[in-house]
Amino acid sequence: MTYDRLVCANCASPVSEGRCSVCRANRERLQQQNPLAALSPMALVALVAVLVAAMALLAHQTV
Repeated sequence: MTYDRLVCANCASPVSEGRCSVCRANRERLQQQNPLAALSPMALVALVAVLVAAMALLAHQTV
């Protein structure tokens, strides 16, 4: 899960904005725990598409 969709229980704002100390602490914890959590869902889709295209190109060249 990406932290841009999480809402802070302390200040009721998105965790990605980091308005309070709880938001900032959780945002830092999530970034350290999973480096891909900082990516947006569209960036993850684009990354997967690039990897699939690279695998298809590699498979095509080996045949």
